[in-house]
Amino acid sequence: MPKLPLTFACGLYDRMQALYTGEVQVEGVDLNFLVDDNPRNIFDRMAAGQEFDAAEFSSSEYISRFVANQCPFVAIPVFASRVFRHSFIFINKKHIKSPKELEGKRIGVPVYTMTAAIFIRGLLSDEHGIDFSKCEWVEGDINSAKPHGNPTILPTAKKLFIAANKSGKSLSRMLEDGELQAIIGTGVPEAYGRNPDIVRLYPDYRAAEMDYYKRTRIFPIMHTVVIRRDVHEKHPFLATALYHALDRSKNLALKKMNYRGTLRYMLPWMTEELDQIADVFGGDPWPYGLEPNRPTLSALVRYLEEQGVIAKAPKVDDLFVPVRQIHPMQH
Repeated sequence: MPKLPLTFACGLYDRMQALYTGEVQVEGVDLNFLVDDNPRNIFDRMAAGQEFDAAEFSSSEYISRFVANQCPFVAIPVFASRVFRHSFIFINKKHIKSPKELEGKRIGVPVYTMTAAIFIRGLLSDEHGIDFSKCEWVEGDINSAKPHGNPTILPTAKKLFIAANKSGKSLSRMLEDGELQAIIGTGVPEAYGRNPDIVRLYPDYRAAEMDYYKRTRIFPIMHTVVIRRDVHEKHPFLATALYHALDRSKNLALKKMNYRGTLRYMLPWMTEELDQIADVFGGDPWPYGLEPNRPTLSALVRYLEEQGVIAKAPKVDDLFVPVRQIHPMQH
């Protein structure tokens, strides 16, 4: 039987490597793995023109589309990108002395609805009781005066104070000049490290993130994997086949990373990292599937509703198409 040709656009993360090299195959599929290490490009091309059969996709954008019934994709519970976000909150310490003081302030963000911003506001309101509804949001690139990508984003459910950055300056420069009091997002403002007033809200972010994870079991999920709905309906075997290939690829990367005879990555203290991963995450820091990720996914849908992006949080189980469990003996 001929294999189904399939385009898959994704960043070349360690967990995707074996799929890219062909060491792991997707059963019944002739995979064309298209590498793009700029996720915003993939999202924009997928949302605007459904350019790929399957792709890495923004979790928050996927859920917003799912809720609005404007979703030409289905998702599988594979999480291409996850990032703790405590280190991505920058303040001008002349204006902000404590987290609670963020309330009612003018805050820069690449895109209000981006998953990183959702998780940052969520953790701040959960941990410090901050009400962000009175804040003013300025959207734009952190280190240039341009917008962030070219997103096709649905309108938010609630009316919010969001404006595009038309100042002719980067968000970083506006933070220095006191026109913004904070920046949240996915990058580091270039003023950080140069201007002593620009600091992280959580200077010891690693300890804060570990403590947060141990208490909440939330490890923020940035990107999931989607399949075009028409492709999924025509080839229903695909969701399960792709899920298991991605899972095998991830497990292989984890196994190679855990080999201590050599350092697989340019992380000089990787041995200690591996010890900490074993201690904090019980070995697998990056589980796929629904159950181990329920705390994180439940937080994400709650935050989307609380922050006015969607009208009502969907059930986590409804977000993903079912994937059959394959017995390990079948590999």
